[in-house]
Amino acid sequence: MSDTVRQDTLVSLLGGKRGAFDATAPLVVFILTWLLTGNSIAWGAAAALASAVAIASIRLAQRQKPRAVILGLLSVAVACLIVLYTGRAQDILLPRIVSNAASALVWAGFIVFRRPLLGLIVGALLGQKTHWRRDPDLLRAYSLASWAWVAMYTLRVAVFTPFWNSDEEAFAVVAGGLLQVLLSWPLLILCLIVSGWIIKATLPPNHPGLRHPVTVETAAP
Repeated sequence: MSDTVRQDTLVSLLGGKRGAFDATAPLVVFILTWLLTGNSIAWGAAAALASAVAIASIRLAQRQKPRAVILGLLSVAVACLIVLYTGRAQDILLPRIVSNAASALVWAGFIVFRRPLLGLIVGALLGQKTHWRRDPDLLRAYSLASWAWVAMYTLRVAVFTPFWNSDEEAFAVVAGGLLQVLLSWPLLILCLIVSGWIIKATLPPNHPGLRHPVTVETAAP
């Protein structure tokens, strides 16, 4: 097996295609129901929540992690409560804006404190715990690559926010929802490719790879 982490394995750890579907399907259901019922927020919210419950039931039956399933269901429930309270259909975008803004701040904070989340995720995937942090080259590579994830979350916030602020309700809901779908799985793939390229370009040519951190104890004298 090569010294690089397979992208499909890392994607699976982060939720993968299934996670992207679970996150966007209730939104698509809300938009379609909202349009078909003459812009009824109540029907849209009810349909979105019903679809989220159905997805959660399927995932639990498939023995997916209960915490992830419950959090996904709660996020849809919160979004539905928000639109029902405010009466603005475009507020369905608000939870996604807040979660992406928080993610960008968290990822940036971990980089600043020299604990890049990408390194923690890959280290856990490879069973290294935090041994990679004693390798200056890996620490630098993971830190630089993690900025790609900060950029991904920041881009989502920058794209979604104007639609959430728009007074053109139908355009904001449909276009904003469509962009949420486009900026989920496709953007995640791009982010993985870019972060993988950054790691490869940053590590010295003689570095043994992600699976073999060069620590003080193992480095040659």
